Amino acid sequence: MLVLRPIELNDLNPLMDLLADAGHGLTSLPRDLAILEKRIRMSIASFADPLHQGPNGEVYLFVMEDLNSGELAGVCGIISKIGGFEPYYFYELKESIHESKMLKLKQTIHALHFYKTHSGPAEICSIFLSPKFRNSQNGRFLSLSRFLFIAEYRNRFEHHIIAEMRGMVDENGYSPFYAAVGQKFFHIPFTEADKLSMVNKSYVEDMLPKEPIVVELLPSDAQYVIGRVHPQTEPALKILQYEGFQRTNLLGIFEPGPIVKAELDELRSVKDSKKMVIEDIVNDEEEDFKNHHPHDPLRDMYIISNAKSEKYKCCLGKIKIVNQKVIISLESATSLRVKVGDSVRFVSLK
Repeated sequence: MLVLRPIELNDLNPLMDLLADAGHGLTSLPRDLAILEKRIRMSIASFADPLHQGPNGEVYLFVMEDLNSGELAGVCGIISKIGGFEPYYFYELKESIHESKMLKLKQTIHALHFYKTHSGPAEICSIFLSPKFRNSQNGRFLSLSRFLFIAEYRNRFEHHIIAEMRGMVDENGYSPFYAAVGQKFFHIPFTEADKLSMVNKSYVEDMLPKEPIVVELLPSDAQYVIGRVHPQTEPALKILQYEGFQRTNLLGIFEPGPIVKAELDELRSVKDSKKMVIEDIVNDEEEDFKNHHPHDPLRDMYIISNAKSEKYKCCLGKIKIVNQKVIISLESATSLRVKVGDSVRFVSLK
C-alpha cells in the first residue's frame, strides 16, 4: 500500500537515495544534503503554521511511502506563491512577423525575452517517482494527490497555479540550450548553475542579458529543445493537461521546458473533489468494492485524503457513497488513520 504524507526530517537520507535515479534537471530538489535539509525544514514549518494568513511562499513537500517496506517511492511539492523577496525568472517566447516586398519574403521571427515576477501564482514542483514504482496508477496518484490538499486548504494558495516542466537535459547534465546561452554568461557548467539557483538566484539577473535573444540565431540543437519536455516528463505533462493545465509562452531559464498554467478552482481534481463523513468501514472483498469497470479498473479508484494538515495522508482506494456519506475499505482506513465519523476528501483517480 502506498501512502502520501508530509515529508519529515528522518526522510532526508531516504530522499537522497530516491533522488539517485533522478538524473539532472530536477532543479528544486538537487541531490545535496544541506539544500534538501533546508527544504524539508521549510516544509515542516509550512505545515505547522497555525495562522496561514493567505499564500506567502510556503513550501509543502510530500513523500509517497510504501507502507510494506518503508521505502520512499516518490516525492512531490507545492509552493503557495512564487516570487516575494527573491523573484522568479523565466523566458517569455514572443514572435513577430517580418516582411520585405522587395525580396518577396515574409517570415516569423521568435525571440526570448527575460521575464521576472515578485508576485506570481502557486506552483506544483519537485515531482519524482522511483523507476521501481512507475506505472500509470502511481504516477497519476503522486501528481494529483497534491490537488486534494489544495482543495482542503484553499486559502493557503494563489488563484492560479503553474508547473515548470523539466526540459531536455541528457543523463550527463548536458543541455544544448544552456551550452548556447547560459554557459556564455555564467561560465559554469549546467549542473552547477542548476544547483546554485536553489541557494541564491541573484546571479541569473546579474549576468543574463535583458535584450531579447533571437531564437533563429541559436544553433539548431538549441532551437530544437526550446519548449520541449524531457522524455521522462511527458507522462506528467499529459496528466496535468487532462486536469486543465494549458501551455503558456513562458519557458524555464536553463533548459527551457514549457511552463503550463491553470486556474486553480477549475482543475478537475479540485472542483470535482468531495468531502464526506465515513459511515462504515468494510473489508476489501465485500460486494461494495467489486469492479464496475473491469476493462479499466483505474476508473473505480479514488484518491482519498484524511484532511488533517500536519498529519495529512492520502491513499488510493475504492469508495461507495450512501446518503452523502461514504463507505471505505479497512485497508484505506488503516492507511489514513481514520475511523467511522471522521471526514475524508476524495476524487476519482481518472
